[in-house]
Amino acid sequence: MNKLILRLTILLVFIIQNLKGQQIFTKNIMLMGSDFEITIVDNDQANAENMINIAIEEISRIEKLISSWDKNSQTSLININAGVKPVKIDLELFELISRSIKVSNLSQGAFDISYASMDKVWYFDRKMTEFPSIEQIKKSVSKIGYKNIVLNKEDSTVFLKLKGMKIGFGAIGKGYAADRAKEILKKNNVKSGIINASGDLTAWGLKPSGKDWMVAIVNPINKNKVFSWLPIKNRSIVTSGNYEKFINLDGKKYSHIIDPRTGYPSEGILSVTIITDKAELADALATSVFVLGVDIGLNMINQLNGVDCIIIDNNNKIIKSRNIEINDV
Repeated sequence: MNKLILRLTILLVFIIQNLKGQQIFTKNIMLMGSDFEITIVDNDQANAENMINIAIEEISRIEKLISSWDKNSQTSLININAGVKPVKIDLELFELISRSIKVSNLSQGAFDISYASMDKVWYFDRKMTEFPSIEQIKKSVSKIGYKNIVLNKEDSTVFLKLKGMKIGFGAIGKGYAADRAKEILKKNNVKSGIINASGDLTAWGLKPSGKDWMVAIVNPINKNKVFSWLPIKNRSIVTSGNYEKFINLDGKKYSHIIDPRTGYPSEGILSVTIITDKAELADALATSVFVLGVDIGLNMINQLNGVDCIIIDNNNKIIKSRNIEINDV
């Protein structure tokens, strides 16, 4: 027992010595059309700024690869050639699409990168006074379907079967970019930091104090208040909520997160928080649970190793997956 205490004491002294002189450096920047906050721990300002710039370059590279707005991106080429021919792409993008399809299978289509094919019939940035017609909603999702994304691993090609079909990475791209930025910083010997891509967050290492990073879970009823804090060590956390974008029709609140299978807004949930190793996966699963609803979504999460979930339903009730503890404020 005394030997164990001595080892722990030596380890604690070692950690404190290594963290001595360390500071937190943070930069906020608009990337991928979203607010990114890049935070690292270092003892040299010039080196910290250089490392942050390396992360920004990596995120910008990802944006050029997956952007559907850039007509010259590989994603745009896939969309342009929908229903026409397969498009040869980089292995990195091919694997991202492949992983996306795996989540689609897992979530029974609740997550689907071909949601980009959806016609816009819901408007959450201005007042809506009436529902779209059943015909409009049905037509809006007619070209959505991850099973119509054909992958050829040998040739590294992607083919969208339906003309006018599109893919987009709005529900997974920021998480992937955050993961990539973290990995490139770790390769450059940055021992600790956080990449926050508008709520798609991944953290590694410790704060200069030697303690874990703490992440706030926002109260969806009042986004200026926090209902819980979670310690995050070498993990990622993503929250999807309807407190930012929603509409009220006939006295009922409808989320901006649309079920790609039906074309109707998801119901029953105010926010979903996913904690797992990769921000990319957390990003996709948060959307999936939001669409699937409390019971089916929670059942899916409870079958996955290394994935935790916190759901706040429409009654502001907190529902947690197995084996997760939260610190109430």
